[in-house]
Amino acid sequence: MAELTLSNITKRFQDEHGEIIAVDDLSLDIDDGEFLVLVGPSGCGKSTTLRMIAGLETVSEGQMRLDGVPIEGLSPQERDLAMVFQSYALYPHMTVKENMKFGLEEATNMSADEIDSRVEETARMLNIDELLGRKPSELSGGQQQRVALGRAIVRDPQVFLLDEPLANLDAKLRAQMRTELQRLQEDLGVTTIYVTHDQTEAMTMGDRIAVLNDGVLQQVGTPLELYHKPANQFVAGFIGEPSMNFFEMTVADTRLVSDTFEYPLSSDTRDSLGPVTDVVLGIRPEDIELVGDTESPHTFETIVDVVEPKGNENNVYLTIGPNRAEPTTFVATTEGMKSIEEGAKTRVRIPEQAIHIFDAKSGTSLKNRSLTDVEDSELTL
Repeated sequence: MAELTLSNITKRFQDEHGEIIAVDDLSLDIDDGEFLVLVGPSGCGKSTTLRMIAGLETVSEGQMRLDGVPIEGLSPQERDLAMVFQSYALYPHMTVKENMKFGLEEATNMSADEIDSRVEETARMLNIDELLGRKPSELSGGQQQRVALGRAIVRDPQVFLLDEPLANLDAKLRAQMRTELQRLQEDLGVTTIYVTHDQTEAMTMGDRIAVLNDGVLQQVGTPLELYHKPANQFVAGFIGEPSMNFFEMTVADTRLVSDTFEYPLSSDTRDSLGPVTDVVLGIRPEDIELVGDTESPHTFETIVDVVEPKGNENNVYLTIGPNRAEPTTFVATTEGMKSIEEGAKTRVRIPEQAIHIFDAKSGTSLKNRSLTDVEDSELTL
């Protein structure tokens, strides 16, 4: 186990069009035994970051330290790290046992008996001990994934690097393997960096999540912190499914005003906005309440556009505003047993305690919901 520190890491590539900055001045501290998830859209720099840590890409600027020792100048085999690739990268001509022991044979002075013992113990841990004599072509995707993990585990590294290892699995097996990976990491206690573009994986697996966009670190925090207290509009929109609803608004005295509706603000919320005049109002779909004919300052008349039944819940797409030719559309999540008809009129409530407000120009968060409200599960007008 080890602590890993990235200090002002930058990676530049050159192509025929000039310089490309894939990772820009990234600093991260990964604690001993922590499960950190790097998440972001395709091309954001997360896999490049992992490859720099592994030594597969050179660092243009900055420093990486493993337990205080600089490693950016070391070769991959000198870093005591183990990486699992999205493609699994198993040797097709080798058996499962040969794949798992290959790294130990090439990089250690362990005896053949010691290597066999460690491979067999790891195979039992991963429930693949009956597959040791098979070739990769004889295995399912889930079994190949376990072999790739086993090949990393037998090395007993200081840090695991996992590059979207579940991406090639079907949805059901991917959910199962998420749980198994978490249990395995907790049992081993190894510092782990996990790369994914799937925010569901990030939310369910990570002790902390680091969100990247265009090579720039947007925020680092626990899943709850990123979900309820995003640092900016990008994080707010990326984390959560369905995504947070956004409305472009203008601050007018103690109200937010758009072409389709007005939203009154309390004095505390208004004060948190300072001199900013152009803002974006954010509300998560599950915080919107369908309230029928109830009247209050934070209720609005809408029309049901589309209903997506999901069994335990419904995603209800609503339109608001007088201009039905170009309405503002947003989504609310309701309980699955509730009957909702497309085309029906309904009133919705957007509780002020649940809203987020962002600077429209910079995207910076000006006001987030309180985590105390979340923990107490109390939302009142």
